[in-house]
Amino acid sequence: MILLGVALSIAVVVAVGFLVSKRIEGDSSNFLVGGRMLPYWLVGGALMGAAVDTNATLGNTDLAFEFGFWAGACLPLGLALCLTITGLFFAKPMNRMGLTSFPDYYRLRFGRAVEVGASILLAVAFCMLVAGNLVAGGFLFNYFLGMPYWLGVVLIAAIAVAYTGTGGLIADAYTAIIQMALILAGAIGLLVWMTTSHGLDIAEGTGPFALGQMSDPAQGAVINWATLIALGIGDIVAIDFMARVFSAKSPEAARKACFTAAAGTVAICVPFGLVVLGAHSILPEELGGPVLFVLLDQYAPIGLTILVLCGLVGASMSTANGAILAISNVCVRNLGGVRRVHVAGQRDPLLRATRIAMVPMTLFAITFAIYVKQTGILLTLAFDLMLACLVVPFILGLVWRRGTTRAAVTAIVAGLVVRLTLFVLTPTMYGVENTILYIPNDLVSPSFDGWPTFIAFAVAIVTYVSVALMTPPAALRGLDIQTAQDLDDVLDRAPADTVPAVADRREPEPV
Repeated sequence: MILLGVALSIAVVVAVGFLVSKRIEGDSSNFLVGGRMLPYWLVGGALMGAAVDTNATLGNTDLAFEFGFWAGACLPLGLALCLTITGLFFAKPMNRMGLTSFPDYYRLRFGRAVEVGASILLAVAFCMLVAGNLVAGGFLFNYFLGMPYWLGVVLIAAIAVAYTGTGGLIADAYTAIIQMALILAGAIGLLVWMTTSHGLDIAEGTGPFALGQMSDPAQGAVINWATLIALGIGDIVAIDFMARVFSAKSPEAARKACFTAAAGTVAICVPFGLVVLGAHSILPEELGGPVLFVLLDQYAPIGLTILVLCGLVGASMSTANGAILAISNVCVRNLGGVRRVHVAGQRDPLLRATRIAMVPMTLFAITFAIYVKQTGILLTLAFDLMLACLVVPFILGLVWRRGTTRAAVTAIVAGLVVRLTLFVLTPTMYGVENTILYIPNDLVSPSFDGWPTFIAFAVAIVTYVSVALMTPPAALRGLDIQTAQDLDDVLDRAPADTVPAVADRREPEPV
């Protein structure tokens, strides 16, 4: 029964994805950024699909069950915070620029070297994000169907790539609406069932009003704040989020979509945390699997179980396919230098190359998911890395004209070195044992966990500002960039020898 229900939901999503793929019409602009003509409700659904993944659901419930409400809720709340900040400050100017991929911004502002460095970091981080969603799919098929874990990972990846490789961002946006409707209904239904059947009896010190979890280091406050900041600020440079912002038909539509997605993310994910906290009274001490799976399998009504599982599978695919699409775009366009030259009746080289690149990117994410079987933690680590390296050049590059290429490069390198050094020296990562890469030492204890996020971010800020003040702004000498929306126009008007990246900017693609 469960298999039939999940299979039916997957079939519907795939069918819709293939159906709307006709709108691509052989144009990479349609494939990668939806032709820049999507309405706010469709972009909002796609943004919600990128935020509400199985890291923010299964990772949320596992952490909440073990450490308390805020340990899990900081995942979805961090993502909602990111969407809110993006809507307030960045959605309009970034939509106006008419970019095709987010690293294009780094090329326009700082030149080719920064574009390449940013692209590599973004590709690695997002492979980690995709892997986290594949892990959840592997666990789900293994737990409920007895399928080998690795096969479940491969299956969920193959399904996601099948329709996204055909329909691109348009397919991702339309299918996300279905997937988010399923998981929203499942989250609300699960909360209602738990409240009416077993009561929502949450142990003292673990619920949403136990604010010691956000103020007392002994209760994990540092880790919780690090999670919130890593996602709330680090996720601003997310390539899948930005692709959806670029796809909106107007700056105002992009802004409204961000706010809609932020509200939807909270509405979907917070109930899951409350449910597992209330389930402490009925669940055994030894679970034998993710807490949400055990609750659904052994206690919830079969209809509700099928609905929630359909939503979880959909959430996993929605984030994975959008991220794989964005990674492939970055690798082909920003690393490989394949630009869009679409001529009617001829093949678009960027479209073809991006579709081909989706295969190796997916294989890499599958390999990572098989090696690191973690949900939630991989999401935070990915954007912790972005916070340390790329957020500072992005934000300060927009609002401060003194920023230079040298400042961007040194800030990226300094943030990366500090973050990776502290990572390999810290025995735990966000409260979980560091099994990815840890060098045993007596210098750093588990109590230091969480602080590396803030330290690396601070180092990047100090480095960028210091180097910018010490070096003349040669790359932008004589230009007056006051606001983000001015950047694209200024670069178009600037002499080619004033801004080295301008020549690369003038490629035949729509604005």
